[in-house]
Amino acid sequence: MLDLSILDEPFHLSTEQIDFYREHNFIKLKQVLPSDVLAHYGQVISQKVKELNTQHLPMEERDTYGKAFLQIMNIWTKSEEVRRFVFGKRLARIATELMGVRGVRMYHDQALFKEPGGGFTPWHADQYYWPLANDNTVTAWVPMQPVPLEMGPLEFSAGSQCIPLGRNLKISDDSEAYIQKTLRINDFSHVIEPYDLGEVSFHSGWVFHRAGANDTDHMRQVMTVIYMDKDMKLKAPENPNQQNDWDTWCPGAVIGEQIDTAINPVVFEW
Repeated sequence: MLDLSILDEPFHLSTEQIDFYREHNFIKLKQVLPSDVLAHYGQVISQKVKELNTQHLPMEERDTYGKAFLQIMNIWTKSEEVRRFVFGKRLARIATELMGVRGVRMYHDQALFKEPGGGFTPWHADQYYWPLANDNTVTAWVPMQPVPLEMGPLEFSAGSQCIPLGRNLKISDDSEAYIQKTLRINDFSHVIEPYDLGEVSFHSGWVFHRAGANDTDHMRQVMTVIYMDKDMKLKAPENPNQQNDWDTWCPGAVIGEQIDTAINPVVFEW
């Protein structure tokens, strides 16, 4: 019988792992979730992606963003089973410890399914899209299967959160070219590694990252959960995408005040 209690059980982080994250703003952790839990949720989330997907253009007719992945957000609001996964305290506690905060609340979840033949995901920093007052944010990137290099695993530019250049670019061909040039000039370590089954990565909102194309015949199934400091405040949007995120993911929140809406509940706190 499937035991889902692991979703709430603590995962031991060493001092070295926490230090690594705080220096590089990403970390990959092995054996975070067992294979049977991932197999179960791989099926559940895949079914919801099929139900909710609105992208039906042939690959050759899509732009770079559209080729990169099928993106379905806040699935937890449409499925109690997915809610159980997304609100698991195991992942949320890891995010809390990595950031060194008192707790985390939900920003939003999103499935990122890279289709067979799907294109690369350009270099970008997530927090370009977020109207959040500081950088206490962490995204858990959870593959539902092993991700070999040819399937397009997440790649990181270690420590690049300190670079101000490129932060004003949305995911696009322009962000790929400009950020790649900037990172090369600054000589940051480019980390490209496969993911084992059960391996989960965590990255901050301002660290630059990308993913390669999916050159396999199988869907790359990844579920992500974006956490923010439970005390996070809303800032005035600096671009139309941040305005859209305010309206969509923090409805009713007030600029300068703590984000505490019905869809931004606390997931874990000490």
